[in-house]
Amino acid sequence: MVPRGQGEYQTQLLDYRLMPPKILISAGEASGEMYASQLVPELLRRFPEATFFGCAGPKMRAAGVRSVVDAEALSVVGLFEVVRHIPRIYREFRKLVAAAKRERPDLAILTDSPDFHFRLAAKLKRMGVPVVYYVAPQVWAWRQGRARTMRKIIDLLVCIFPFEKAFFEERGIPTLYAGHPLTRMFQPSMSRAEFRAKHGLRDDLPLIGLLPGSRAGEWKRHLPVLLDCVERLRERAHAGQDALQFALGVPEGGMPWRIALAREESGGASSAFKKTKKRIAAASIQTVVGETWDLLAHADLLLAASGTVTMEAALAGTPMVTFYKVSPISWKFGRRLVKVPHLTMVNLVAGKRVAPELMQDAATGSSLAAAVEELLSHPEAMEQMREELRRVRDLLSSDSHPIEAAAEAIAAMLRSGGHPEASLR
Repeated sequence: MVPRGQGEYQTQLLDYRLMPPKILISAGEASGEMYASQLVPELLRRFPEATFFGCAGPKMRAAGVRSVVDAEALSVVGLFEVVRHIPRIYREFRKLVAAAKRERPDLAILTDSPDFHFRLAAKLKRMGVPVVYYVAPQVWAWRQGRARTMRKIIDLLVCIFPFEKAFFEERGIPTLYAGHPLTRMFQPSMSRAEFRAKHGLRDDLPLIGLLPGSRAGEWKRHLPVLLDCVERLRERAHAGQDALQFALGVPEGGMPWRIALAREESGGASSAFKKTKKRIAAASIQTVVGETWDLLAHADLLLAASGTVTMEAALAGTPMVTFYKVSPISWKFGRRLVKVPHLTMVNLVAGKRVAPELMQDAATGSSLAAAVEELLSHPEAMEQMREELRRVRDLLSSDSHPIEAAAEAIAAMLRSGGHPEASLR
């Protein structure tokens, strides 16, 4: 593609041996960044001289993406939580748009984060940049009217759940089902015995994995609830019930709650952080940094914030209790927009309630502790959940490699000058 007129583009077929493609790639949260970072080497296999720039986190930077915007700057959840972050997000948005105008990419790949990326896609379309949206926003669950917007601004939608293809095609959006990347990516790095030995965990006691989420805001809302749950279970163990052990899964790169406290409490972050660490130590909770997949695979039960981690738990076959909290006002207005019977993805894929869902007001230390005790006291229920999770894993599996299928579709668009039909043949 070559520039034309006032920042527009004229689509041409290019010989990429002479003119390597320049690709804008953007992901605004941890799971999207993980998938997008896997796409980059696959595209480089097809176009070895291609260059990438955009909104990137550590995984994408390691894959060779030049970061114009740090993905951490966009990692906010909730209808109203985002409001106070709007000035910062808008500054990052303008930086990315300016980079697109300056560098004139041949194609853009936008992953997840629809509130940010829909606006970016509209700008890119006006520039004449073909837009591939990788990982479909969950408009089938809520705010279905956004599908009309998607039809106008997205050239190709690459989805990862099998039921999404028909939904989007019925609404006139060119859609490819590539399969879920996690089915080929999920792989523990050590055995159960190695993991427990490394972290000082006994093999003869049940291990409960604590997974508050990947964003600082999720840690701020969820960690106090999880600590309350553990403290309640510890008290009951002292009263003569079976002993349990706990491990807190921390994303690679550090402690998200430190970020959350630093943002929220000017001057008081250090004190609050120390208090939290003391509670963790007092409850004998092991912290597991950068080994989330091992924790998922080798725990006996998980307390998991609703999100990508529930799909990872399904692939591991580990029973779970799911939960989530947002601000009261976000819950009040957002819940009215939801059009699906379940709020946890593993239950949506299964088409029924496989794992307990404790959302918003139901997500308390007391309710989580009760759910843990209920499952641990009924081994047959745990085994039934494992069987249902195996079915979910089978539903998510595809014949082709999901990342390779997505990369080949994007490559076909590049070779054809940005026409999605080439990707759907």
